[in-house]
Amino acid sequence: MSEQMPAEKPLPKPTPGAEHYWESATREEFVLPHCRDCDQVFFYPRLWCPGCFSQNLDWRQGSGRGRVYSFSVVHQAPFPAYQADVPYVLAVIELEEGPRMMANVLHCDPQEVRVGLAVEVVFEARGEMKIPQFQPVSSQGG
Repeated sequence: MSEQMPAEKPLPKPTPGAEHYWESATREEFVLPHCRDCDQVFFYPRLWCPGCFSQNLDWRQGSGRGRVYSFSVVHQAPFPAYQADVPYVLAVIELEEGPRMMANVLHCDPQEVRVGLAVEVVFEARGEMKIPQFQPVSSQGG
């Protein structure tokens, strides 16, 4: 019986308007799209502002901090590549800047994750890309 190599986790396929986000993440920079017309920071990256529909956009350095808004502990891997990770936390993170995004919460016991938990961005290497994920802030401090 031959030993099989572990399956690789899928890589994102950048959509139009999201290329800069993924390039920045690969450099371990957390950036968010920003509308120059209504001054809204938003997520997910796209070609227009979801607030005013303007295409006058730029990028802002994100704080990389937020709080768990909602989460689920995944006990059954959706694909073989995730089998070694179970159980893991899939969460909606409310960023300090306001938008919410979905990501995993890493480097903690899944049973310790709670709504309101302070988290900070970390970058998970996948092939030539890096994926923004989150981990509990080391000093919770209030």
